[in-house]
Amino acid sequence: MASSATDPTLPLDPRLAGRLSFLPRLPTKPALPPGRHALGLFESRDAMLCVPDHVDPRLPTPLVVLFHGGGGSAEKILPMLEGHAKARGFLLLAPQSLHPTWDLVIAGNGPDRERLDRALAEVADRFLIDPSHLAFAGHSDGGSYALSLGLTNGDRVSHLIVSSAGFLSVHVQAGAPKIFLSHGTRDEQIGIDRSARHHARLLQGAGYDLTYVEYDGPHAYDPSVVAQAVDFFLSDFFA
Repeated sequence: MASSATDPTLPLDPRLAGRLSFLPRLPTKPALPPGRHALGLFESRDAMLCVPDHVDPRLPTPLVVLFHGGGGSAEKILPMLEGHAKARGFLLLAPQSLHPTWDLVIAGNGPDRERLDRALAEVADRFLIDPSHLAFAGHSDGGSYALSLGLTNGDRVSHLIVSSAGFLSVHVQAGAPKIFLSHGTRDEQIGIDRSARHHARLLQGAGYDLTYVEYDGPHAYDPSVVAQAVDFFLSDFFA
């Protein structure tokens, strides 16, 4: 059977467009105890999962997937949300790009999408994920990846928390995730006029539920704005 890669008359391969195969399901493995855990899926740059205290794996639990910036790692980006995860009781998954930054930034959806699918499946095998509170989040290149992949999989992802994203690349739109978009007005690395302000106009024009925050700061996430984003994510969650 011909594939869309060889027959231009067939639809685009959804995997190349960034579509995930992951779907929440009932856990089949023992839950992990509180703390940070390497999931043991990859020999290098493994995905990390932070489990807060007192999570009942039989009850729906919010999950945030946090993407690092270019040249970053799970260890570098986890402090952005790890304290909130512990205090507010949500699972925090930090995948890592195979190369210095995400495949979508370099050439298109590929191994990082596949690795993310495996990491999400592993979390779902151990905890009951609340599908109405499953967020993609990230800063810089990680913000771009969260925004692009989140809009592509908005029928699976409920919320997007996007900090200082440089670009938006979407071939297929699905669902309607709620979006929290933030950017520093003194960002000299990714100017706000060509990124967040432009993205906000596009997202509002497309009808997305958008919360847009500008703050006085450089190319770095602002802890007070991150706290606003966590409130945005959990505003209608009742444990």
